[in-house]
Amino acid sequence: MAISLRRAGAAFFTALSILAGGMTHQAATADMVRGVYVNDPGVCANDKVLGAITRKFAYQVRHVPHLPMVDIVEFRQIRENRYLPSRPDWPIERRYCIADVHLTNGHTRDVWYLIERPMGFASIGSNVEFCVLGFDRWKVYGGNCRVLR
Repeated sequence: MAISLRRAGAAFFTALSILAGGMTHQAATADMVRGVYVNDPGVCANDKVLGAITRKFAYQVRHVPHLPMVDIVEFRQIRENRYLPSRPDWPIERRYCIADVHLTNGHTRDVWYLIERPMGFASIGSNVEFCVLGFDRWKVYGGNCRVLR
C-alpha cells in the first residue's frame, strides 16, 4: 500500500512539475541578465534559471569574505553536458550545464550548474545549484566545481 501511494505521489508531482514547466519558459524581467548567447542550450538557457544564478551569485560575492565585488554581465556558450532523467525509483530529473560568464571586472569564468526538477517549494518547480570557477571559496562543490560537472 505504501509503495503504491509513493508512486501515486511521485506521478502527481511529476505531472505538476510538467504543468509548471510550461510557465517557466516565459520571459523574465530585464534586470536579470543583459545578454545571452547560446549554442544548443535547451533548458540550460532558461531566463529564470540564468536569473537565479545571477541573483545568487550577487548575494554570494557580497556575503562571502575575500571575494571580489563583481556581478555577472552575460552568459555565453551555454550548453548541457549531462542529463539524468527521472525514474520510478528516483523521481528527480537532473540537467548539468556549463556556460561562460562575463563579469563586471572584464574576466570570463566557467559556471557549472545543475537544474533539478521537481525540487522547488513543495516539490513544484526547479532548484538551481551553481558554481563559478574560482568563487567557491569554501569548496562547497569540491575543488574546481567538481560536484557539478
